[in-house]
Amino acid sequence: MSLRIHSTAIEAVRLLAPLVRRIRRFDLSLGNQISRSASSVVLNIGEGSHSSGGTRRQRYLNAAGSASETRSALQVAQAWGYVSAADCQAVLGHLEHILAVLWKLTRAA
Repeated sequence: MSLRIHSTAIEAVRLLAPLVRRIRRFDLSLGNQISRSASSVVLNIGEGSHSSGGTRRQRYLNAAGSASETRSALQVAQAWGYVSAADCQAVLGHLEHILAVLWKLTRAA
């Protein structure tokens, strides 16, 4: 099963790439954390889409946690002044959409 949300997550990574490069110039650790958490979103969606039952739900919950972590890390980068709200607007929109879809997937009967 291939989920459309997987493509949205890949696009979020594409949007994040230039931001992460900029953030790493100021804070290598924060940039690396964003890279790891964003990658985890995509990887867990991919794994979950080929799992079943409780394992599928757990992978989607992991993806949601990583999406939330990525969102928070971008907010921290904004707070430090490494990137602007305008810089992050598109990727944050993708992350909100991903979180909404994963919420539905983890609560489906």
